[in-house]
Amino acid sequence: MTPTSSETTSAATDVVHANNSASANGTNSDARLVNSSHRPATEEKPFVQPGTAAATQPMDLPLGKIIFALPAYNEADSLAPLLARINRAMLSMGREFHVVVVNDGSQDDTGRIASQYSFHMDLTLVDHVINRGFGAAVESALRKADELAGEHDIIVTMDADNTQPPESIHRMVDLIDEGYDVIIASRYRTGARVIGVPWRRNIYSLGARLMFTCLFPTRGVRDYTCGFRAIRATLIRNALSNYGQDMFSEDGFSATVDLLLKLRRLPGTTLFHEVPLILRYDQKGGVSKMNVPRTIVKTLKLMARRKFRR
Repeated sequence: MTPTSSETTSAATDVVHANNSASANGTNSDARLVNSSHRPATEEKPFVQPGTAAATQPMDLPLGKIIFALPAYNEADSLAPLLARINRAMLSMGREFHVVVVNDGSQDDTGRIASQYSFHMDLTLVDHVINRGFGAAVESALRKADELAGEHDIIVTMDADNTQPPESIHRMVDLIDEGYDVIIASRYRTGARVIGVPWRRNIYSLGARLMFTCLFPTRGVRDYTCGFRAIRATLIRNALSNYGQDMFSEDGFSATVDLLLKLRRLPGTTLFHEVPLILRYDQKGGVSKMNVPRTIVKTLKLMARRKFRR
């Protein structure tokens, strides 16, 4: 993969902290709990007679690791409870997981909190010394997740403000395991609830949904702007290879939409599906970082570029 110009520029200012759990005890206590539910590698498999019907069935595929990509800016009030919820959700699933937190030049204790949690779970902290914006934080998170991912792994993107429920990941990951490539937590499916979201953001989301549905109809997708998604890791890797330096070209919240549009244009068939989202904006710590008018303008420009200048 060829690094983008932003990566080259920021190489001297961005710091990556590997998880500290290995240095603490040589092992990770949470990881041990997760792995304890897996079948031991030394367990003997039952003998299958060649040529029988059983021999023609596919072997059990390994359960991939779940890698969380969390862009964070001034999320000190929200990050700790979110990481605790992620940890509980993953332990209940019995799946190995890793968290990537990109601290995008926060002026609060976001970086310190992430660093502390790295002693208790598999967590990698990427520090942007200065605030480079949501798009750059998403890029850093996905590139680091891609570095960590194996062939069968799943990358989960979500906000770091504790408004999106990690408990929904079980259903999302199950659908990836069934064969889908991208699962979106959607505000426009039966069972979805949206609580406490400012009316300006609701109008932006609904308008974006209608326009993207008309201009870029995608089977299985109703919510184009929600960033809470589970994505097959090999799909992200293919996109990075296919788009090169153009993979991350948006510098604001429109980066979320742009990523979806690029995934739908990849060669071959990409299967999208959605699950209902319970969005609890009333649980958000701190203020919203989205400038709604600016995001609307950027999104309209993005639509024009993607529709008429492919």
